[in-house]
Amino acid sequence: MSNKPRIAIAGFQLESVSYLPVACTLSDFESVALRGASIIDQLRGTNTVMGGFIKVCEGHADMVPIVQTTCGAAGPSTDEAVEHYTREIADSIRQQANDLDGVLLFLHGACWSPSYPDPEKVVIDAVREALGSNKPIVVALDYHGNVDEQTFINADAAFAYRKSPHTDAGETGERAADCMLRILRNEISPVITIMKPGVLVPSIFSATALEPLATIIGDAEQKQQATPWYLDISVMAGFSYTDAHNTGFSVLAVSDRHANETAEIVTQISNDIYAHREALYRPVPVYSVEDAVDRVLAELAQRTPGDQANKPYVLLEHADRINDSTYVLAELISRGVIRAAVPLLWDPTAARQAAQAGAGATLNLTVGAHSSEKAGPRLSVEAKVIWAGKKIFHNTGTYMTGLAVDLGVTALLDINGIQVSVCENSHSAVNGDPFYIFDQKPEDFDIIVLRSKTHFRSFYEPIAREILIVDTPDYGPADLNLQSFHILDTSRVFPFNEGK
Repeated sequence: MSNKPRIAIAGFQLESVSYLPVACTLSDFESVALRGASIIDQLRGTNTVMGGFIKVCEGHADMVPIVQTTCGAAGPSTDEAVEHYTREIADSIRQQANDLDGVLLFLHGACWSPSYPDPEKVVIDAVREALGSNKPIVVALDYHGNVDEQTFINADAAFAYRKSPHTDAGETGERAADCMLRILRNEISPVITIMKPGVLVPSIFSATALEPLATIIGDAEQKQQATPWYLDISVMAGFSYTDAHNTGFSVLAVSDRHANETAEIVTQISNDIYAHREALYRPVPVYSVEDAVDRVLAELAQRTPGDQANKPYVLLEHADRINDSTYVLAELISRGVIRAAVPLLWDPTAARQAAQAGAGATLNLTVGAHSSEKAGPRLSVEAKVIWAGKKIFHNTGTYMTGLAVDLGVTALLDINGIQVSVCENSHSAVNGDPFYIFDQKPEDFDIIVLRSKTHFRSFYEPIAREILIVDTPDYGPADLNLQSFHILDTSRVFPFNEGK
């Protein structure tokens, strides 16, 4: 029998826009769920939290993988899905509690369902009841999680991504797993300290390279490194499109016993966030659809041969939360623009119809804006099918490196000189993969329309001539005053409490 500690690992993640009318069902989560040894087999070596868990634990602990499932960034979860995975994880732990030494959980932090505004707390509390009071529970989270003290009342330690784009997902899993092993070796006795500064920002401005956020996070890292005791600080931007009591920024710290000293550090960082609230809220300009297209077309008209050739403009339709908006595409079509690309427009029906017609066919399609009336106009277009079939690829680049992505039935279309890929499964275009899978390059185009919020930056900032943030009346607006909060006490958070 092994003398290594036995550590259960499990995960359930969703970043919920609580207002979206399309919910993530149990069936949606099940379609991507991994269980048992397949978690280790498929996620070993990936730049993911689970990959980080595995990297640290292998050779030092016996892992007991239970379930891992994620619907990424989408609408709310159904209550059924929250209840199902909470029960599955807790029941598995309860059945083998005597043989377990601890539990590693990967939870997003901004999941939401009608009856559970803080599903992460629900999962953690259920795991604590199943595991017992004397064994550690360590949690890894997304940087965009909405959390507070009550979320972690039954956890021993919690760690979040420090970067957005989340190029440190694997590293976050490693931090959490390393803490677990230190606890089990009796090297540390961690305490969680958390403070909420009362600040909300649009997701588009949560990128950690933007100022003044970059300086705030850098200062937090310096404070962490300057302490002689074990200290881990996570500055979390929260997710402003979830209507929960704990929506917004958090400063989360894990320390070895030094609760009072850590509280002072966390308070300093929290106060700094609040002091810079206005600059955090709008660090760069936002354009209307018409103004953004006007500016890009005017600059393209003045471009001379060799003038930053092969450097595309990126129009970021950031308010789209589900990858089917058509505002910018409609504007480009109406202007007769060519050499533009709209990668990974989520439209299962259009993808299947194009695949049925086959490569080389020309057909009339209705594309995009099927999730809600806020997603833009449904576009009736004549499209030539360049390629059609099923697409699965593994992420390249620095974000979620190595993770398998299943687009389902996918078609590459030419619509009046604009290339649009439509896919059965929703996935945000964040790097060059949506082009590489068709033997293309982003540099082949003058204009690229993206819907990512921050994850695109690590790839596109070096290759784009300019990135223009385009605001549209979808479910993730840059003006948070357009949101209607019912659970969050807006009198206590910026920008609402200052009349912005």
